[in-house]
Amino acid sequence: MNFSEYQEISKRTMPEIKGDLDLKLARFNYALGLNTESGEAGDMIKKHLAHGHDINIGELVKEAGDVLHYLSGICSLYGISFGDVAEANIIKLQNRYPNGFSEDASRNRKEYSDSHD
Repeated sequence: MNFSEYQEISKRTMPEIKGDLDLKLARFNYALGLNTESGEAGDMIKKHLAHGHDINIGELVKEAGDVLHYLSGICSLYGISFGDVAEANIIKLQNRYPNGFSEDASRNRKEYSDSHD
């Protein structure tokens, strides 16, 4: 499945938007959902690494999927192609780390004028 297909299929669970207030509430809901689900995924990893808990990869996949869903929804609600987001991120990373990631490159990276982070 590609990003465009995912974004289109995931729209089926989005609320109906009838006006500006609905759009604002949907954007608010998806932003909070992204925050919540990414926090849940992060908490699972924290408990695994810092507290010695076993990690359930199946549950981590579900949480990562929820993060993906909410991010896709935010993109849809702002008229952004999910694929364009992925492509722009790869370009940014290639510009930032043209020879791949290294600690030195991370500490001494050059920012590019078209970077939006």
